[in-house]
Amino acid sequence: MASQTPARHPKPPKQTKTDLRQQKRKRDHEHLQQLDQAVANLDPASTEVRNFAHLPLSEPTLAGLKASHFQALTEVQQQAIPLALRGKDVLGAAKTGSGKTLAFLVPVLEKLYRAQWTEYDGLGALVVSPTRELAVQIFEVLRKIGRYHVFSAGLVIGGKSLKEEAERLARMNILVCTPGRMLQHLDQTAGFDANNLQLLVLDEADRIMDMGFQSAVDALVEHLPTSRQTLMFSATQSNKVSDLARLSLKEPEYVSVHEAATTATPAKLQQHYIVTPLPEKLDTLYGFIKSNLKSKIIVFLSSGKQVRFVYESFRHLQPGTPLLHLHGRQKQVARLEITSRFTAAKHSCLFATDVVARGIDFPAVDWVIQADCPEDVDTYIHRVGRTARYESHGRAVLFLDPSEEPAMVKRLEQKRIPIQKVNVRERKKKSIKNDLQNMCFQNPDLKYLGQKAFISYARAIHLQRDKDVFSLQKLDLDAFAAALGLPGTPQIKFHRGDDVKKIKNAPRDGMSSGSESDMDLEGEYDRTTKEEKEMERKMERNKKSKVRTKYDKMFERQNQDVLSKHYSKLVVVDDQANGQGDSDDDDDDFLSVKRRLNDDDLDAEVQKGHASQAKAIQGLGGDEPYVVDSKRREKALKSKKKMLKFKGNPTKLVFDDEGNAHEIYELQDLEHDFKSQGPADEQRERFVESESARVRQADVDDKQLARQKKREKRERRRALERGEVPDGGGDGDGDNDDDDDDNAAPMLVGGGGADGEDPLALLRSLPRAGARGGDSEDEPPPRKRKKKWFQDDDDKPCGGGKVLHVTEEPETLQDLETLATGLLDG
Repeated sequence: MASQTPARHPKPPKQTKTDLRQQKRKRDHEHLQQLDQAVANLDPASTEVRNFAHLPLSEPTLAGLKASHFQALTEVQQQAIPLALRGKDVLGAAKTGSGKTLAFLVPVLEKLYRAQWTEYDGLGALVVSPTRELAVQIFEVLRKIGRYHVFSAGLVIGGKSLKEEAERLARMNILVCTPGRMLQHLDQTAGFDANNLQLLVLDEADRIMDMGFQSAVDALVEHLPTSRQTLMFSATQSNKVSDLARLSLKEPEYVSVHEAATTATPAKLQQHYIVTPLPEKLDTLYGFIKSNLKSKIIVFLSSGKQVRFVYESFRHLQPGTPLLHLHGRQKQVARLEITSRFTAAKHSCLFATDVVARGIDFPAVDWVIQADCPEDVDTYIHRVGRTARYESHGRAVLFLDPSEEPAMVKRLEQKRIPIQKVNVRERKKKSIKNDLQNMCFQNPDLKYLGQKAFISYARAIHLQRDKDVFSLQKLDLDAFAAALGLPGTPQIKFHRGDDVKKIKNAPRDGMSSGSESDMDLEGEYDRTTKEEKEMERKMERNKKSKVRTKYDKMFERQNQDVLSKHYSKLVVVDDQANGQGDSDDDDDDFLSVKRRLNDDDLDAEVQKGHASQAKAIQGLGGDEPYVVDSKRREKALKSKKKMLKFKGNPTKLVFDDEGNAHEIYELQDLEHDFKSQGPADEQRERFVESESARVRQADVDDKQLARQKKREKRERRRALERGEVPDGGGDGDGDNDDDDDDNAAPMLVGGGGADGEDPLALLRSLPRAGARGGDSEDEPPPRKRKKKWFQDDDDKPCGGGKVLHVTEEPETLQDLETLATGLLDG
């Protein structure tokens, strides 16, 4: 029987890498079609979408959101993301801390993912932020939720190397930037363009669209295609037609989730305001920080110079909590470091300007203190939005001057902001005025910083548009300068409004409050002739044409401290300080032109100077002026000894009981005044009698004081003998009474009759040397002094050798030999 072999099944054809790629491409294409269909069927008004998983999002985006612990949608995300996914232009407005960042980052990732964007397609999405700190925060969130995508993203902000950014810029798909830096790259970087841009995002759009960024944003939009999609988000939205036309928006959709809310701020935010006069503002702020050492506090001030001064002053006072400061003039590395330190800190106090007022997410901020009144209600909303984020609790306090309270509170109420007035406890206040004065006296740099802080605050008040709230005339500037520790009120110069922005945004070239301006406080133009302006322009052209080496730049560099030219312009001229200066020239520079000399006048002055070189100096005291006609006589002016002979005779003055000065010898002017007092002999007799009576009375007083002194001395000696009063010499035997008592003040024992006497009379009663002989009958004879333990009984002075006592005179030869032997043995 033949064996039957089993039938073999044919092997399936082996798939190549090309087939696998085609299948994967087909699956991705089908997934994209399903995703586009789901987006098209998405109803933006649906309330069933509560989580990110309910939205038609790609797998990389959902994975990134899940890894970053984002699950539930907020109100603004629930309404804005569906509209943005369908390609609509969106204008979103929501309270601070409501999740607006994810509301535009998720559509950015999905727009490029559905378009299958690669690095060869160029720039696809542009996110514009008004501040560097907010741009860094947005970029970090983008990195977290887009970690599973293949897009390339970059951060373009000022403070970094322009060359390094330009090398990588052409390969970026998503850019987070600030307006000025992005415009610089679009104008200067070769090979970089934004012709394929799909999505433009403006975060904090109300700030970007205002006057400060108007020119930069207009120039930036000119480089972008009009077919793009635009998203605008902010806590306070602008609906002006001019702003929308500038951005070429097409039928924008408005999203305002909190428009019908009872308040414009988070519900869990407690808001209060304190009415404190301007000079007491720093005292109140310091007392508040001392009372909340275990809290995380942000203090907003109106200018960077104020931030620096308050930070340096409080740092020297050491309130007991870590202090940080942040403003726009700092280097980018320092700003990032301070931001990260404050983010990680549990208890700290940050002094900052409005550079961190918008969008910055600092976790667990307990207090927001607005030491300076905000310029408008929108700025107030953004400032207090740094706390009470994501449905958490927070507290905010606003400091208002009595002149600012009525109008500012009225505007807050009109914007549906609940705010309550609170009073400061007096025991919580602590005056630091004297401490600031001592620090400014010891540290000139701190005083100079205080002067600039004062000027910047006054200028900020002067430039505010709302004059009902801000009035420079109603503020006590002199008291405020004294509260800052300054010895006087600095000079203030004001610029025109269009020049202020340029000066503030200019490089650090020393231009500050003392720089030249076209208009002064009253609005009058500087009195500069056309010839002078033409001369200045010629000098500027000559400087530009001259080649400046690095050594020239090194020697021309100046530090902005007390040695700079700006510091001299802050000093008040004496005539202006005393009110003697011309009112038209109150704001002139420290050095001003008094007289201009032509060439002919200058030659005449020179000839006049050569003709007469001698100088006559008056006021030295002599009858004639001192003539300086040689080097020797000019050198003699520095010698007091040589100048004595050119001064008059000295006069000695005496003062009477009423304090009037008289010469020591005065002659009566008129002869008849002398004769009217009687003959000369009678006047002489009267003078002798009066002086004799005065001398006799003085003699009686002196004897009485002398007897009193002797009585006290005798009582003291007797007390020493009885042992009642301890002796100052340490023996108690009174050996040195006769020597010491003549030089020391008497010690009164018993107080007999010396009460009420003149102390000077007691000093006059002290005995003089050798004055004891006249009154020896009142004193007992001196007693014999006791021998000390080291003294011999013999009163004769002894020498350095041995003393041999001989009781009897030697009579015999044997006695003489005995005496001689004793002497030889010694």
